[in-house]
Amino acid sequence: MTAAIIISVILSLLAGGAIGFIVRKIFAESQISSARTYAAQLMETAKKEAATLVKEAELEAKDRNLKEIAEFEAKTKEERRDLQNLENRLRQREETIDKRVESFDKKEKELSAKNNELSEKFSKLKKQEEELAKLVSEQRSKLESISGLSAESAKNELISSITEDARQASLVTLKRLEEETKETAEKRARELITTAIQRVAADHTSEISVSVVPLPNEEMKGRIIGREGRNIKTLETMTGVDFIIDDTPEAVTISAFDPVRRQIAKLALEKLITDGRIHPGRIEEVVEKTKQEMEIRLKEIGEQACMDVGIASLHPELVKLLGKLHYRTSYGQNVLQHSIEMAYITSILASELKIDPVMAKRAALLHDIGKAIDHEQEGSHIQLGIEVAKKYNEHDKVINAIASHHGDEEPKYIESMLVQAADSISAARPGARKESLENYVKRLENLEKIASDFPGVSKTYAIQAGREIRVVVEHENIDDLRAFSLSKEIAKRIEQELEYPGQIKVTVIREVRAVEYAK
Repeated sequence: MTAAIIISVILSLLAGGAIGFIVRKIFAESQISSARTYAAQLMETAKKEAATLVKEAELEAKDRNLKEIAEFEAKTKEERRDLQNLENRLRQREETIDKRVESFDKKEKELSAKNNELSEKFSKLKKQEEELAKLVSEQRSKLESISGLSAESAKNELISSITEDARQASLVTLKRLEEETKETAEKRARELITTAIQRVAADHTSEISVSVVPLPNEEMKGRIIGREGRNIKTLETMTGVDFIIDDTPEAVTISAFDPVRRQIAKLALEKLITDGRIHPGRIEEVVEKTKQEMEIRLKEIGEQACMDVGIASLHPELVKLLGKLHYRTSYGQNVLQHSIEMAYITSILASELKIDPVMAKRAALLHDIGKAIDHEQEGSHIQLGIEVAKKYNEHDKVINAIASHHGDEEPKYIESMLVQAADSISAARPGARKESLENYVKRLENLEKIASDFPGVSKTYAIQAGREIRVVVEHENIDDLRAFSLSKEIAKRIEQELEYPGQIKVTVIREVRAVEYAK
């Protein structure tokens, strides 16, 4: 029974396993079939995507090819344009070179012609030299036969005679020089002063304390005065000068002893008249602006004066004070021009005496610096000048020159003495100069006209205050011998037609200039 059950169980197990196996097999085959179907679908999808990708790749490749072709064509077009430009430039350069070659050929022909001409002249000169040498030799032979001496013997005898005469003359000269030595110092000083005077000529000016401003019409006077006189009061208050409006037609007179303030007032009034807007507010604005411009102008004038005389490293305040001297006059002479003239004179004297001309010029330029502020501060211009020079650390030589140029103190340095001498030379006080500016200019014009009247004269220049006339002649019309005779003829005519002090040097200049340009 038990065995039968066991067998039955075994058989049941075997039947169940077989059934399970069959079921699993059927399921597996079903899965395989599904997998194959899915795989087939995937393959189909992959083929479609691959075809799509291939088409996209082909389109992208075509676009890239088209873009590259377009870029290549654009680049090629640009390179062709550059090549065309280069070709044009080369063509232009070739044309320029051709023109230069033609010019060079032309110049070469001209030079060749000139060389031929020079060769002919050289041959003629050589022939003339040979003829002259032959004539000299013949004359020497005749002289030797007449004198009975050979050339060497005559030479030795002449040298011996000249040596003895020179020895006697030198003894006489030495004795005369010893006698004249005592007078040399005074004579030399006079020569130095004369040279300085000859090399400097200054203009004359008159000292004034008023300025006149022209008006466009009489109505402008009322506008300048203003309602109840407020405009003119504002002008006088802002500028510190007096405005005189009288019966003088179409003019306003400005009166003040301070020349800088007077100039500021004049410029401000001219601006107001030009602008047309005249009222207290506008007056204050214009006057302030004019004062600022005047400060700049004073600095520029001072710097120009320093540049003219060659002085550097001057304190800015001293430069501005020099600018003020431009508007200051003293005894009929502009003080700044007087100081510049003195700087020139002291420089010449110092150079002749072998001392430093720079320090002498500096002392001369600043000797009247006190006159720039003597309208503003109490004291003489000498005392004010000393204070200013000390304030800005000027050299003791400059301070002593300021203090001693009118004899208030003893000069301690030679520069101070030169400043004294130059001040006496330059001072344009009444009676100090015998000749007016008009007569002086007229004499120079007559001097140049006399020289210009001679044929062959191209240019004339009167220099050194009329002490010398330089005449430039045409070298192709005037030779060397004619130049010497021309100078004598001009000098003789000057003596006959002009009246002048001292003497006038006539210099005739004949020169040949060869000019060429390297290209």
